[in-house]
Amino acid sequence: MTTAPCFADLPPVATEVARGVTRLFCRQDLFAMCEVPLPNGRRADMMAIDSKGGLTIVEIKVSKADLTTDAKWTDYLEYCDRFFWAVPPHLASICEEERFLPGEAGLIVADRYDAAVTRDAALRPLAAARRKAELLRFARRAARRLSAQIDPSLGFDR
Repeated sequence: MTTAPCFADLPPVATEVARGVTRLFCRQDLFAMCEVPLPNGRRADMMAIDSKGGLTIVEIKVSKADLTTDAKWTDYLEYCDRFFWAVPPHLASICEEERFLPGEAGLIVADRYDAAVTRDAALRPLAAARRKAELLRFARRAARRLSAQIDPSLGFDR
């Protein structure tokens, strides 16, 4: 079995974290895509949709240096109802620091087998117009990716 194209650029441990998060989300009736470009030029590591159209963004961090130097993550907040950090177990304690906004950002600790929410994310509902735009963008991206699986000559659209 080959690795899905959306995991192609991730380090192996990030792929394992994404797999664990995906398993957790499926149990919660959330379904995610990885590497989702946002209108502001950022790219969410994962974006998930729930049965009511709620959007969750997950930023995966697998090294202390990557986690502590990330200054762009607040740019994701305007495109989701909930935001989570997803980290392997050895990084969980760092995410409790105030700069990671524990009152707003949730925390998922994950490995390749599973994941657990250790801190829930604050719910910050999107405005109706933003929600509609993001839901359409999410749906169309998912459809393009599925189309590219059926016919690879279409190219993979990140």
